[in-house]
Amino acid sequence: MNAQIYTFNPDYCAPPGDLIQEYLAELDISARELARRCGRSGKLMSEIIAGKAPIEPETALQLERVLDVSASVWIAMEANYQLHAARQSEHQSMAGSYDWAKLFPLKELAERECLKKVSDKSTQVEELLIFFGVGTVKACEEKIDELLQVDFRTTEKFSADRLALASWLRIGERRATSIETDSYDRDVFVKTLGELRGLTRMRLQEVLPAVEARCAKAGVAFVLEKALPKTRASGASRWLSPRKALIQQSARHLTGDHFWFTFFHECAHLLLHSRKEIFIDVEKGAGSATPLQEMEANTWASEFLIPSADMRQFQNSFSGDEDEVSDFAARLGIAPGIVVGQLQHSGVVPHHRLNSLKERLEWN
Repeated sequence: MNAQIYTFNPDYCAPPGDLIQEYLAELDISARELARRCGRSGKLMSEIIAGKAPIEPETALQLERVLDVSASVWIAMEANYQLHAARQSEHQSMAGSYDWAKLFPLKELAERECLKKVSDKSTQVEELLIFFGVGTVKACEEKIDELLQVDFRTTEKFSADRLALASWLRIGERRATSIETDSYDRDVFVKTLGELRGLTRMRLQEVLPAVEARCAKAGVAFVLEKALPKTRASGASRWLSPRKALIQQSARHLTGDHFWFTFFHECAHLLLHSRKEIFIDVEKGAGSATPLQEMEANTWASEFLIPSADMRQFQNSFSGDEDEVSDFAARLGIAPGIVVGQLQHSGVVPHHRLNSLKERLEWN
């Protein structure tokens, strides 16, 4: 999917009429005489020689008989000439869309090898279209609307750049296509989540391969991709097909508790909500989900990680000691940092307390 196709695109391509003109000079005949021998009009032959009319298959066969040059040669020359002309026209058109293209994080996309590093404005636009898998700027805008659900719900606090966000989502989509998954099975997925919950006690770098592999067995592609500048996306979930889902995360806060809560939050969207929607979760904003959908996903993730009855009982006797958190987490079979995150979120402890129990993450 990510392989680049290298082709030779010359700056000039001779029309087949140039070769016809050489044969006329060699045979010492006129274009009108050639037209007569081919059974075509003199006007048509003049236009073919001038590159104003294409060589049709019937004409190619006639030229083959008269000039003893294979019809396939004439057809190939005509096709190459027409393609070159179309490419030149597109090149000029693409250059006119550069102001639109430069709104995207081109530098960052090139650094992540999503785009070729090029200086030509037209080629940069073309690279962007290739990245989004579309043929025109209009189709690209429609693709972005699709990724962001067109009616992307916003609030005054939501200011993430939509084009950078769409680019981040597209990276996940492209990476997901290269991940082989079994057909989605809800029962297998739920069982897998139970297994992954126990892995929260291990270092994330050690268990990431297991997260990816086990999700794939359940029909879910898991992609961890650092957020692009100007985006505040923590995670996203969507269905790529009826048999394959995608969970994409950015590990934005670089802590294990945030990673795991986001993961199970996205899983909840897949389990609870419509397959026709793309769920995008952003920091300090409504994202693409409704308030009710967000509440349901948050509740499901919280309950799955730490049952509310257990948390209430723990809070009633909690004195603020680290050992208490570690013991409670051990009884539940989860990482102590997840307990800390929940305590901080609910206001039981301030955000600067107990952070030594959280796993710190780093991007390589």
